[in-house]
Amino acid sequence: MGTVTIGVSIAVPEPHGSLLQELRAGFGDAAAHGIPTHVTLLPPTEVGAGELPAIEAHLVDVAAARRPFPMRLSGTGTFRPLSPVVYVRVVEGAEECAWLQKQVRDASGPVARELLFPYHPHVTVAHGIDEAAMDRAYEELSGYEAQWPCTGFALYEQGPDGIWGKLREFPFGSAVVPPQATAPTEDATLPARRA
Repeated sequence: MGTVTIGVSIAVPEPHGSLLQELRAGFGDAAAHGIPTHVTLLPPTEVGAGELPAIEAHLVDVAAARRPFPMRLSGTGTFRPLSPVVYVRVVEGAEECAWLQKQVRDASGPVARELLFPYHPHVTVAHGIDEAAMDRAYEELSGYEAQWPCTGFALYEQGPDGIWGKLREFPFGSAVVPPQATAPTEDATLPARRA
């Protein structure tokens, strides 16, 4: 059956997702349009195609154990010089993301794996581009703000063309969104771009 490359992530919803994707492309990141804007729970991982049903069953269980929580993005950070990445910071919802990614990669589960770096939830806005463009991404998005209620996560597969496509969504077990998580999705601010 061969192997597939999968990932698990929390999608950044509209209008925030498309806006950040367009900005990422504008900074010169050629991969931007092939990667939906997201917070990673499981980085790209090669698995046997026949393992997908067991992985999906595991993800159903992980999602069922959680309830919706507020997510908020604010400002920028970078992994440089360790890794050529500029990102928007997750300032609310980070603990929940950390719990979820640990459960997804649980040693007793079908996608047990170690990470190359300690887990740090974030939304990548520039990766592997020249330093000047990385600096511009860091500066231009330093005042970025967005928030939304996170109600689940999704499983993605990377196609032969390198583009990531969603295979399935996994909603959290409770449909009740905590009151603090009901902020309108339009709540995003972006400073004016400098010429």
